[in-house]
Amino acid sequence: MNPFRFTPYLKSVIWGGEKIASLKNIKTDATDIGESWEISAVPGCETRVADGPDAGLTLTELIDRYREHLVGRKVWDQFQTSFPLLVKIIDARADLSVQVHPDDTLAADRHGCAGKTEMWYILDTEPGAKIYAGLSAELTPDTYRRAIHDNTIMSYIKAHDSAPGDTFFLPAGRVHAIGAGNLLLEIQQTSDITYRIYDYDRRDAAGRPRELHTEQAIDAIDYQVYPNYKSDPEPIAPGVDSLARCKYFDVRLHTVDTPTPVDYAPDSFVIVSCVSGHIGISTGSDSPIRVDCGETLLIPADRQQLILSGSGRAVTAFIP
Repeated sequence: MNPFRFTPYLKSVIWGGEKIASLKNIKTDATDIGESWEISAVPGCETRVADGPDAGLTLTELIDRYREHLVGRKVWDQFQTSFPLLVKIIDARADLSVQVHPDDTLAADRHGCAGKTEMWYILDTEPGAKIYAGLSAELTPDTYRRAIHDNTIMSYIKAHDSAPGDTFFLPAGRVHAIGAGNLLLEIQQTSDITYRIYDYDRRDAAGRPRELHTEQAIDAIDYQVYPNYKSDPEPIAPGVDSLARCKYFDVRLHTVDTPTPVDYAPDSFVIVSCVSGHIGISTGSDSPIRVDCGETLLIPADRQQLILSGSGRAVTAFIP
């Protein structure tokens, strides 16, 4: 089974910019593109196979056709046709709202779905760009309510200068926001549950504020202050750094200049996103498939091997 390329699901939003189409070298009449959902099985926002004999199939339909041969036996047994990861490219022209996501237990109890743990890999930044992640001062549910009421919540949230190559791991419960001027790759659990806790008192064209989820967020927030919220890459092999690893995903950065085998967990698909230059993907004796910057491919679990070539950098993700 060959790797699969998908047509991205582009989302225009009020805070979106103009960088995604350029990064991906695609032509579109859409403006203010804030998100390109690269690989998605979220209902209503599913990506479809772009070419080949399965062209036009949604990701869910593709999994239903190939089952464990595509996703791996352990993934199939646990998730069936519900693909466990969602991959996005995000372009923030303006600040995104401050958010928090529930964990699996709370999300299942309230919404009947998975929670959301995610990670960000910064692709590009403008001068002064910030990432907001974690707490800089202690909060309690009561002080949180007062800070929302008084519009002082940002004084409790840690601001980080961001630069290309930075990585932020965001477990469920961590308060966070993407600041203006960031272009990033996001890998997360497949869940669209978000509690918006602050939106800078912005108003829409009719003068109405966006809905906040102040009370819902109280039970979701991790109120602990941690010493560090930016993840340091951990070298694990020549040209390979571990960016984020948890029970939901294992994400690595590969710097490619010679043909290099990729080490991965057995019995899992692999997602490959080219984040600079261009790479080639070979899954056996076949000729490499070229993947340019901004493109993402899904490698089936039944491939014989995975070799990256070319000249560039790639982020890979699989289920550990």
